[in-house]
Amino acid sequence: MLLVAVVAVRLASRSGLPTLLVYVGIGVIIGQDGVFGFTFDDVQLTQVLGYAALVVILAEGGLGTKWPQIRPVVPAAAVLATVGLLVSVLVTAAAAHFAVGLGWRQALIIGAVVSSTDAAAVFSVLRNMSLPRRVTGVLEAESGFNDAPVVILVVAFSTSGPVEHWYQLIGEIGLELAIGAAIGVAVGWIGAYGLKRVALPASGLYPIAVMAIAVCAYAAGAMAHGSGFLSVYVASLILGNAKLPHRPATRGFAEGLGWIAQIGLFVLLGLLVTPHELGDDIVPAIVIGLFLTLLARPASVIVSLVPFRVPWREQALMSWAGLRGAVPIVLATIPMVAGVDDSRRIFNIVFVLVIIYTLIQGPTLPWVARWLRLGNSNGDAADLGIESAPLERLQGHLLSVAIPKGSRMHGVEVDELRLPQGAAVMLVVRDGSSFVPLPSTMLRRGDELLVVATDPVRDSAEERLRAVGHGGKLAGWLGSQ
Repeated sequence: MLLVAVVAVRLASRSGLPTLLVYVGIGVIIGQDGVFGFTFDDVQLTQVLGYAALVVILAEGGLGTKWPQIRPVVPAAAVLATVGLLVSVLVTAAAAHFAVGLGWRQALIIGAVVSSTDAAAVFSVLRNMSLPRRVTGVLEAESGFNDAPVVILVVAFSTSGPVEHWYQLIGEIGLELAIGAAIGVAVGWIGAYGLKRVALPASGLYPIAVMAIAVCAYAAGAMAHGSGFLSVYVASLILGNAKLPHRPATRGFAEGLGWIAQIGLFVLLGLLVTPHELGDDIVPAIVIGLFLTLLARPASVIVSLVPFRVPWREQALMSWAGLRGAVPIVLATIPMVAGVDDSRRIFNIVFVLVIIYTLIQGPTLPWVARWLRLGNSNGDAADLGIESAPLERLQGHLLSVAIPKGSRMHGVEVDELRLPQGAAVMLVVRDGSSFVPLPSTMLRRGDELLVVATDPVRDSAEERLRAVGHGGKLAGWLGSQ
């Protein structure tokens, strides 16, 4: 199944088909209405495994998010993930009740379930597009933050129905988010502090340790009656920006686990659905999806971003980029486990809605960005892959710097790097051979540099290397960082 999924991703990337549909399709083919006729109906197991997969996906997203990029937009993203979420829930629930005829309890559950943007979908789509940093930062941060309040809302609606004392529910959401964020910060900071000072015997242990810390953050947040999903995202965000040893290896390991989690989760959801039961729910799903996409999501964006004076073009793109994926389908299993009336119909409507609107929004997002004149045709300078290994006895670090295609370090002489005193390029690997460079040696694309830096200048050396990679030899003089 994994091999088929990997090959299918390649085919999907060429055709422009969202990978979510490919994985779900594999599950449907294996399932009871498919070729193999495998019957799977364990909703509770699906929910447990879905939560586990979401933890891994959020951890991978947090590790890959650049804090300098999202720091200026965290307030806007936080408002969009809370106030904007509530606006979207109410508008969508009203549409489900009045336009489709669902009861208020079922309508509120659907409104809460489908109002959550999916972290995996947002991360995978946005990181392959060149958009303004504010847009990308808000959407990435929102998708990492909004899982937590959505889970709280869906659980509340599934256990007690429409809440009479709404202010009490909002207070509980605020408390759980605060606890989750605090635990995420604590676990992430302690984990980063320890990994920087403990020399593990093998480099392959660092990625395992980072992922284990992220899972511990989720567990600690949940045990403290806080939001475990927010804890794992915040902790991973801190770990991913802490300049830990072997960061490229950690990112690659987390990305691989994230792919496995997505493949397993979508295939599992494809197994759980019964296609021949979906016919009666297609029209309600389309109607609810139209209200969600064209009214609820834009209203939530406009209301949330009023204090931040975001241009209308960026608001329009954020409205269209509210991508759905595995998260709503997993959350739709909560009312099934709780035994809510019409819970199977809720699941079917959410499933159809996610499939149809993922097929519409995902492939058209680059076109919408170009139509709004928000795409950057030139692109940003390619970032450098820098890996660090601690040299304990020498109180120094060995930096491995790869010069990728698009880096402006191409054509720069070693002496023009102007590294801080205490850092030097010791070796250049080019075309399979290595040599000790001279100050006049000109660097090229594809080179790999081994840079030794003492502990006091390690961070400034990396900052200088990144600055040259983005801005060329005159990066410092031009004021770029």
